[in-house]
Amino acid sequence: MSRAVSAVRNDELARHGIRHPGRVSWSLSVPALHEEVLRRREGQLAQGGALVVQTGQHTGRSPNDKFIVREPSSAEHVWWGSANQPFEPRRFDQLHERLLAHLRGKDLFVQDCFVGADPAYRRPLRVITETAWHSLFARTMFLPAEEAGGDGAAFQPEFTVLHAPSFRAVPSRDGTRSPAVILVHFGKKLVLIGGTSYAGEIKKSVFTLMNYVLPLAGVLSMHCAANIGSGGEVALFFGLSGTGKTSLSADARRTLIGDDEHGWSDRGIFNIENGCYAKLIRLSPEAEPEIYATTRRFGTVLENVPMDPAAGTLDLDDDSLTENTRGAYPLSAIANASPSRMGGHPKHIVMLTCDAFGVMPPIAKLTREQAMYHFVSGYTAKVAGTERGVTEPKATFSACFGAPFMPLHPCVYAKLLGEKIARHRAACWLINTGWTGGPYGAGSRIPIASTRAMAEAALSGALDEAPTRSDPTFGFAAVARCPGVPDGLLDPRSTWRDPKAYDAKARELAAKFRENFVPFADCEPAYVSEGGPTPGRA
Repeated sequence: MSRAVSAVRNDELARHGIRHPGRVSWSLSVPALHEEVLRRREGQLAQGGALVVQTGQHTGRSPNDKFIVREPSSAEHVWWGSANQPFEPRRFDQLHERLLAHLRGKDLFVQDCFVGADPAYRRPLRVITETAWHSLFARTMFLPAEEAGGDGAAFQPEFTVLHAPSFRAVPSRDGTRSPAVILVHFGKKLVLIGGTSYAGEIKKSVFTLMNYVLPLAGVLSMHCAANIGSGGEVALFFGLSGTGKTSLSADARRTLIGDDEHGWSDRGIFNIENGCYAKLIRLSPEAEPEIYATTRRFGTVLENVPMDPAAGTLDLDDDSLTENTRGAYPLSAIANASPSRMGGHPKHIVMLTCDAFGVMPPIAKLTREQAMYHFVSGYTAKVAGTERGVTEPKATFSACFGAPFMPLHPCVYAKLLGEKIARHRAACWLINTGWTGGPYGAGSRIPIASTRAMAEAALSGALDEAPTRSDPTFGFAAVARCPGVPDGLLDPRSTWRDPKAYDAKARELAAKFRENFVPFADCEPAYVSEGGPTPGRA
C-alpha cells in the first residue's frame, strides 16, 4: 500500500472516531484472511479446507440485547416494541465513545463491501472488526467493493458496522441488558456490536438497516429465499428458521438467487447478500447435497461445528456446542447459483411453516388476502428440546417471517407485498414441513421427499388444476392430489387416529392465530377479515 493511500485510510478511520489503532488490515483477500486467522489462532482448518471457529458463550443471536436508537429522523417510522427496543441517543453516544476507546491500540480488520445485487438499490458498507475471521465472514456475506467496481481508498460507506466482540457493556452504566449489545442508529446509519462473537449479528444488523431504507424507497425487503426455474420463472420461499427455506431453495434443477434476504423492486427480485449462512446440524449429503458440499471447501466459515483436531474431520450430527451450527459460504459455492443474484418478478410465493401441532395441510393454495394474513402472522412451532422450558409444541409467530429484523410496522411490508402480488399475479402457496398423524411426540415429520415433490409440483404448474378441499379451520384450498405424494398424506385430519382430537387441536391453533393478530387489526381490512381463521370456521 502506498504512503498516500495509507494516509487516506488513516483519515477514514479517524472519520469513524478510531484513533491510534494497532495494525490495520484493509479489505484483505480470502487467502490472506485465512493466513491471519491461523496465525492469530482464531480457528482451524478442516479436511477440505473449511475454516472452523467457535463463538464462545453466544452461539446464536441475542435479541434481548438488540436496541434501536430513538432519534428524530426515524422515531416516527419504527414499530417500537419487544422486537425494536428503544435506546436513548445520549447513552448511545456514551457507549460509542467507550467502544472507540476500547479499540485504541488494537489490530483491526476492515472490509469495504456493497449490500444489494441490484446496482440501482445497492448500498456501500464498511465493516470494522477486531478479528480476521469476522472480516472473512463479512467478505463472504457481502459483495467486496473491488468486485463491484469500488474505488479503493475513495470508497465512501453509507452504512458502518463497528464490531468489537471483546468489548463488554456495563448494564448499570450503559443501559443495556447484559455485557452483550447490538445498537442500530438509523440516523447515523451506524451499528455497534460488542460482547458477542456470533457472526450472525453482523449479517442481521445490516439486514435491519436495509429493511428500514428499502421500503421507504418503495422496495419490499423480505426474509426469504429465491430461485429461478428453467423458463425464467422466479419463486420465493418465506419461512422461519427450521422450516426448510434454505433446503428447498437449493434445488439442483433451479437456479439459486439466494437463501435468506431479498428485495422486490419494480425491476424484479435481487439478493441483498453475496453469500449464504446455512444451519448445518444433522446436514445430510443425500438430502441436501449442494449445501453439504460447501462444508468441504476452502473459503467456507463453519461456526461451532465440532471437529476432531487431529484428523480435521467434522461431525455435523454433534450438537454438543449448539443446535445452531452454521456455515457461511459465497453464493458461488452453489453450482447452480445465479451470477447476477437477480431475477424477474415472482410467479410463485411459497410460505413455509413447520407445524408441530399436526393440523396444517401439507400444501394449500392461498388467495392474496390469505397470503397477506399468513405473511403478517409468520407462524411456525417450536418443539420440545429446542429451547429451555419447552416441553410440548409451542406456537411461534414472527411478523413478516422475520420480526427481529423488521424495524417498520408489519403492515408496511404487507401492503407492499399485497400490491406486488396483485400487480404481477403471483400464485401463493402454504407448505407445511412439520408433523402429520398427530402433534410432535405422537405423529411423524412429513418426509422431505414429499415436501420436495409438493414444491416441485406447485412451481411447475402441475397443481394449477389439481382438486382441492376447503380447510375447515383456515378456509384455504388444501390440495387433495399431488404427483409423487400419497393422497392420504394430503388430508391431515384423516392421518390422525382420533379425528375429534384433530378438531380440538385445530381449534386450539386457530385461537392462537386470532390472539396473535390482535395488534394488526388496523391493517388492510380485507386480509384481516378474510385471510385467517374465523370463529365460524374454527
